[in-house]
Amino acid sequence: MIKRKVTQIPATIDKFTAIPVGSKQKRKVAGYARVSTDHEDQTTSYEAQVDYYTNYIKSREDWVFAGLYSDEGITATNTKHRDGFNQMIADALEGKIDLIITKSVSRFARNTVDSLSTIRKLKEHNVECYFEKENIWTFDSKGELLLTIMSSLAQEESRSISENVTWGHRKRFADGKVSFAYSQVLGLEKDADGNIVVNQEQAVIVKLIFKLFLEGMTPHSIAVRLTNQGIKSPKGKDRWNSGTVRRMLSNEKYKGDVLLQKTFTIDYLSKRTKKNEGEVPQYYIEGNHEAIIEPAVFDLVQLELEKRSRKDTSKYSGVSIFSNKIKCAECGSWYGAKVWHSTDKYRRIIYQCNHKFSGNKKCQTPHVVEYEIKKAFVQALNQLISEKEEVIANIELIRNTVTKVDALEEKLENLRNEIEVIVEMTNACMSENARIIQNQEEYQKRYDGLVERYNKLKVSYDKVEGEIEKKKALSEKLNLFIKVLNDSGDLVTEFDTGMWGSLLDFVTVDKSKMMKFTFKDGTEIEVE
Repeated sequence: MIKRKVTQIPATIDKFTAIPVGSKQKRKVAGYARVSTDHEDQTTSYEAQVDYYTNYIKSREDWVFAGLYSDEGITATNTKHRDGFNQMIADALEGKIDLIITKSVSRFARNTVDSLSTIRKLKEHNVECYFEKENIWTFDSKGELLLTIMSSLAQEESRSISENVTWGHRKRFADGKVSFAYSQVLGLEKDADGNIVVNQEQAVIVKLIFKLFLEGMTPHSIAVRLTNQGIKSPKGKDRWNSGTVRRMLSNEKYKGDVLLQKTFTIDYLSKRTKKNEGEVPQYYIEGNHEAIIEPAVFDLVQLELEKRSRKDTSKYSGVSIFSNKIKCAECGSWYGAKVWHSTDKYRRIIYQCNHKFSGNKKCQTPHVVEYEIKKAFVQALNQLISEKEEVIANIELIRNTVTKVDALEEKLENLRNEIEVIVEMTNACMSENARIIQNQEEYQKRYDGLVERYNKLKVSYDKVEGEIEKKKALSEKLNLFIKVLNDSGDLVTEFDTGMWGSLLDFVTVDKSKMMKFTFKDGTEIEVE
């Protein structure tokens, strides 16, 4: 047998760092510090981490301080918005860092996938990480196993915290405790005791927005007007946009109510939120605080928003007070503004049927000009005022009979009680199925039957609720009509935009240029 000789050749290069064994070359070491909230105690922790790692790294003779990277008040469940962390990883991949030291795995990332993928990417570029609390070195053979376990635990901790926070929010919602971003709601603020109060200076702007909308202006034209007047938006910006105005017009907080849980978090890792479309409970609190807009006026605005957005009507235009107010007697289309002699001294704006020259049959209705409309409206209005007492008496009679909601509210209460019973029965059904072994076909049939009953009741409930809102809005519409009519005096000599918007529904022009003014109470007056 041949005797073999085995000679060991010592390693000359570190397999992890690629640095020659025994080399005096110093490792470039960086620290990473993070806290997830802006609370005072967390701020102290953050400052302590920064100070500790800066001094610790600088105290080692075999290390070179490569910087301290940090993120303050940012969650670790996702690395997307952590600028300090992302900059550190980028620098490490460029060779500026050999070792990263941080307090714990949870400080690094609470997302297992993010944590492991980042560590592996760093290892490929010979960058090691050290987690002090867990004593894990990622170049160690046991490092990745320990890291996987610890990252999973950190992720589970994050999920648990998220669920606890969500539960806390929903418990406060159920108890009727309200909080919202006051800086984004113009006209409302929090006082020293934490109560919601009206900012009277800003409330004037809110009331103006609702008034202009009811007078016929669109959210876009209102936004342009507010911008031109130099009024700041809810976020303090110089320029308004139609979206902001539209959200204000539909914000129930302006009538003193609050709808809680309009959105909810669907992923605790990404913190992605979604509009609540029935997936989780909502809580509606009536009369929570002082109203800026009368509830009936607010409901009237909601009906107008719905009316303007209907697909079965032509596109609403609120460029001027005459937009969507003048109707063609022949085809039923709205009149639109047209510019004649746009480039010379005879330039003027006229209004004519938008479909006058479309299709095979042309409308015979003539165009009208602004002064003709204004003059005819003043005449119609004076005729209405001359019969003011009779008109108001008729309106009061209509309001007291047509807009009563007592029976509907009783019906709504009965439906609400039925729905609550069905919900309890459904929850009991699911709970029983979870505890006791049952025939699943029978269970599913029973469950589907309860859901079907719930859906039918909900449809009825929504329908009755809608009828109540319409009746209340009509009542307020008639009240506003009476108020403006009472304040009008005995004779109107000049055209008034407020009366035009508050009293008139629309005016119809026929081919003989006869104008029929239809007022919001249903009164019709013809003027040649």
